[in-house]
Amino acid sequence: MAARKDIDGSASVPAFYGKELRWKREAAGRTLQQTVEGVFYGVSYLREIERGHRRMPADLARHVDRVLETDGFFARRCEDVRKSRTHLHAPYFQDALELETQAREIEEWSPMLLPGPLQLEPYIREIVHTFNPKDDEPTVERKVAARRGRAWVFEEQGPASWVVLHESILRNPIVPDAIMAEQLEHIAAVARRRHYVPQIIPCNAGAYPFMMGSTLLMSFSDGPPVMYTEGMYSGQLIDDPGIVEQYQDAYNRLRAAALPPKVSLKMIEDAAEDFGNGNHARRLERRQLADEQLQHRPGRALRRGR
Repeated sequence: MAARKDIDGSASVPAFYGKELRWKREAAGRTLQQTVEGVFYGVSYLREIERGHRRMPADLARHVDRVLETDGFFARRCEDVRKSRTHLHAPYFQDALELETQAREIEEWSPMLLPGPLQLEPYIREIVHTFNPKDDEPTVERKVAARRGRAWVFEEQGPASWVVLHESILRNPIVPDAIMAEQLEHIAAVARRRHYVPQIIPCNAGAYPFMMGSTLLMSFSDGPPVMYTEGMYSGQLIDDPGIVEQYQDAYNRLRAAALPPKVSLKMIEDAAEDFGNGNHARRLERRQLADEQLQHRPGRALRRGR
């Protein structure tokens, strides 16, 4: 049996909080399952809190205090953890990250990259190395773990989710073909389990809403909806009801412009198969050969010189 990896409580406030939680739980002789009995949250959720990858909601903190008889310790420290900012997620994303754990429904538009909670480690590493090339390996590993910690949004029984992707994500991979095949097989498998509904905007769709930037719409059982939009190094959370309503209307039009969910899922599965069996690479080679032949076609230089 592999040795359990210790938690570095000095890494961040959430990590310190999580390490203390695990120590108190084990000192009380309780398993993760026993600790979450009687609340909505699951074992995997509590485990991610203990690892410092997720913040503890106030209601869960109060429950833990009762179960572990910790005299309100976790409820008192909960606000400190909520306010903390770690380097594992961009500071401008922190508020959206908190709201994500409370959302009843999530609707996402991703024009260039697969949504974070659906990304596997090799895909995440490629993004981290591209956007933050100076990160050392321990930092990259923590960022990978933090992003995989959000997998519950789509991969478990998270909020009802709808994801619209642009077809170019399937056709222009950012990772080698074998890795892309595994990545697409993964998001197709999650969709088949009905943990989210996929739709694809085809390349020939013409004009459609949200042609610039990724967007995340979140609705709640006990509060008004919010919208989060993100660029490469910045993001904005919008809660103005009128503006959010405009974005919601635009997202509905985006879904109307996209292919139906069953057709979209089949497209993802076919793309995964193409990457896996080498069809994608062969198609690129044929395209490059055709371009080279076109460049050397007689008379082309004369036509250019007119």
